Amino acid sequence: MRAVVITRPGGPEVLAVREVPTPEPSRGEVRVRVHAAGVNRADLLQRRGVYPAPAGWPQDIPGLEYAGVVDAVGEGLTRWNVGARVMGIVGGGGYAEYVVVHEREAIAVPEGLSLHEAAAIPEVFITAHDALFTQLGLAVGERLLIHAVGSGVGTAALQLTKAAGVFVFGTSRSAWKLERARALGLDVAIDVSREDFATVVARETRGEGVHAILDLVGAPYLQRNLEALAVKGRMIVVGLTAGNSGPIELGVLLRKRLRVVGTSLRTRTLDEKITAAQRFEGEVVPQFAAGRVKPVVDAVFPMERASEAHRRMEENANFGKIVMQTRPG
Repeated sequence: MRAVVITRPGGPEVLAVREVPTPEPSRGEVRVRVHAAGVNRADLLQRRGVYPAPAGWPQDIPGLEYAGVVDAVGEGLTRWNVGARVMGIVGGGGYAEYVVVHEREAIAVPEGLSLHEAAAIPEVFITAHDALFTQLGLAVGERLLIHAVGSGVGTAALQLTKAAGVFVFGTSRSAWKLERARALGLDVAIDVSREDFATVVARETRGEGVHAILDLVGAPYLQRNLEALAVKGRMIVVGLTAGNSGPIELGVLLRKRLRVVGTSLRTRTLDEKITAAQRFEGEVVPQFAAGRVKPVVDAVFPMERASEAHRRMEENANFGKIVMQTRPG
């Protein structure tokens, strides 16, 4: 099969399409003929050689999510038939014509969505749903702050929380991204190149703060996040695009009785990933079918132009998801 291979650690130019062995499904697994794969910032880090794939997954083929058609099944399979349209998350290897996954990790593609649209769903929507609803217990009527609201996880989180009756603040350094986010339901847009987000939150909430924060940025926002939170507020850190180490005033943490959580789907056990996928399938997939939420596809690149896809993400030029096409159509 063909796959996008990291030929050596480095910039986008190190990506190349190569022939590699086609995987075979074992007991309880399915092989998926991949039509498209989502591009994520973890792929960029893996390409640079600073974020290796978990054990058992390809170290030289990036890609954390896929959408395609079941092509072959292993022994003992009970859930899928050949020809079923599925999507899901993997530990790596998504930029390829085939992937092998456990049958309980695969998720049925919602009716009415193309496989290219479906490839923009798993990593960002499962991450957002798990982080905000499973781990933080976000509830109707609460206030949420999403950093990097124009990103893949940001646009997914915005839609899921608005559908759940949450009041949402969102940040970006690009005014055009904030305008796009308003069209998805963003209540308060904060251009952090011009305004301090904690000051805006304080003003808009009469000093009470937000109940929860989804942070995709990291170190530079750490202290101001704590100040923007309400008493008994909670924050979950999903990304570290701007750094992984920053100062913190612990007195604020204690005084407000705050909770700070870190999360990563990639490093979880198989059982944990299955649990997250199945909860997502039961609670969120019906919302796609009903049209309450939708994948936000920024651009689609053929696998031969993988380097261009990575450059677009590194330049922060995307709103929503960049998708890698492994098959035409």
